[in-house]
Amino acid sequence: MKLLRILQVSLRALTRNKMRSFLTILGIIIGVAAVIAMVSIGEGAKKGIQDRFASMGTNLLFVSPGSRNVRGVSTGFGGYNTLKPEDAIAIEQDCEAVQATSPSISTRAQVVYANKNWNTQVQGSGEKFPEIRNWKVVDGSYFDETHVAAAAKVCVLGSQVKQNLFEDEDPIGQVIRIKKIPFRVIGVLESKGESGGFFNRDDMIAVPYTTVMKRLNRVDYISSIDVSAISADRTAEAQKQIEELMRIRHRIAPGADDDFQVRNMADIAESAAESTKIMTILLGSIASISLIVGGIGIMNIMLVSVTERIREIGIRLAVGARERDILLQFLIEAVVLSVGGGLIGIVVGIGASRLMKYISVFKQITTVITPGSILLAFFFAASVGIFFGYYPARKASRLDPIEALRYE
Repeated sequence: MKLLRILQVSLRALTRNKMRSFLTILGIIIGVAAVIAMVSIGEGAKKGIQDRFASMGTNLLFVSPGSRNVRGVSTGFGGYNTLKPEDAIAIEQDCEAVQATSPSISTRAQVVYANKNWNTQVQGSGEKFPEIRNWKVVDGSYFDETHVAAAAKVCVLGSQVKQNLFEDEDPIGQVIRIKKIPFRVIGVLESKGESGGFFNRDDMIAVPYTTVMKRLNRVDYISSIDVSAISADRTAEAQKQIEELMRIRHRIAPGADDDFQVRNMADIAESAAESTKIMTILLGSIASISLIVGGIGIMNIMLVSVTERIREIGIRLAVGARERDILLQFLIEAVVLSVGGGLIGIVVGIGASRLMKYISVFKQITTVITPGSILLAFFFAASVGIFFGYYPARKASRLDPIEALRYE
């Protein structure tokens, strides 16, 4: 009951100067809203990266050519052209932790249909490419192993190529020309969208890798091998098995450098997620500075309030109020300001995060609001009120009643 009475007195004191109280909590409102908005941007970036890696395929590994040193000059990765289709077959058959493989080789070409043309990437792949990359065919079908074995002139269009060449026309069964060679369209892939803002994954045409090797590039090697492990838990095991098998197949002596490279997408995704986590912490830390500034504003106003109410404090002390009653009153006023500002800030922060997708400048930004960010911002705001309100409250409670009553 006594605490409720002190709360009533504190609220009455704050409502005497409504504008001053509002301007005091404004810093807390901005701080809490900024923390929630910045953390939601960071969490959105993290989710976006995870979704992109998930859309590329589950349990994915890449085997690509390694680097070689020619007269002291390193060629960088891809300097060897030693990967063969037989390597992909051996990896799938001999590596127990591997589920499927797809040889890969690509080129760029001008594609022509009727009076329309488009320059795009021609991706040579195996028949298990959609399974490995988690990429569905929405119209028609993907080519099978008989097409691959025969180096057939068939293709599956990315959604962007389909739109540019055919618009609303049904492409299935139509013939397009890639480097002046006729190809029959047998399917259309689902839309995947941009990959990290660097390129559009839908701007491609998938054809059998044997067709690219024999008819388009005229080479006897492949650029890389897409590998899908049996499960996410066994990607590291699959990577080790692939490395051991490739060293045997390529007759690499002990201690010699590999002529290949195996990349684990799980490790890359984890590194990317860690980077976004650091970015989220950085954004939240920057935004929390405004909360500290708001706390300093609370301390300033509370010190002014103590100075204005010295006679009131003296009267209360003279009629029997204890130091802790005065301390509690002014501390409650500071906490009410910070908690009130925190609650309003939560509403503003959530609203700002959700409104970002409707503003053209922020349309590319994905925001994810988490309960953790809301609780963090709220408790930080409450802590700021207690920390910065304690000194003015202590100063008020330590006033000498006689001196306070004499104060003009």
